[in-house]
Amino acid sequence: MHHHGLSGSQGKVFAAVMKIGVLALQGAFIEHTHILHKLGVSTSEVRLPSELEGLNGLIIPGGESTSILKIMHDFGLFQPLKVKAQSGLPIWGTCAGMICLARQVVNNGMTTLAVMDINVRRNAFGRQVDSFETELTVPILGQAPYHAVFIRAPIIESVGNAVKVLAKLPDGTPVAACQDRMLVTSFHPELTEDTRFHEFFLSMTK
Repeated sequence: MHHHGLSGSQGKVFAAVMKIGVLALQGAFIEHTHILHKLGVSTSEVRLPSELEGLNGLIIPGGESTSILKIMHDFGLFQPLKVKAQSGLPIWGTCAGMICLARQVVNNGMTTLAVMDINVRRNAFGRQVDSFETELTVPILGQAPYHAVFIRAPIIESVGNAVKVLAKLPDGTPVAACQDRMLVTSFHPELTEDTRFHEFFLSMTK
């Protein structure tokens, strides 16, 4: 498969000093770890508040958002994670991770971390289109289209002024955005060979 990278040498610059945490409470965290290792970055699985220390960034992976938030509370992670996000720790939420970071979930009264000024809708595509794949135009990643894998995906219904939309579906629905040092994607970049979104996140951690 064709690899679109920022550049071969740049990947290694990340390596020496960088450690990215991957929230490992529930869901598909191991795939993110594999890609980061491929980019020469060391990772650690985060389950406890103490494991939030010494990280250059954190990924909240896909899974079941209600379960992830519940386990965050059970493990005493919810408040420390919110504080870290507010104090500028780079955080990337994919799929369920995006729901966890959102200010509001429009079709569910979930209590989220509420650190990013977006309103999201869970399982936005309904059962008929449980999963689908599509080519997205993502200007910040360059010319080549990005092959996006959506699985029971949420979408962004509205964004605040500080939020920059990075990618939209053909109908204009935002499916990737960033605000300060937070990044969210509705889809699962860890399920493709294209490492550009991971590289973009690493560039946010510098």
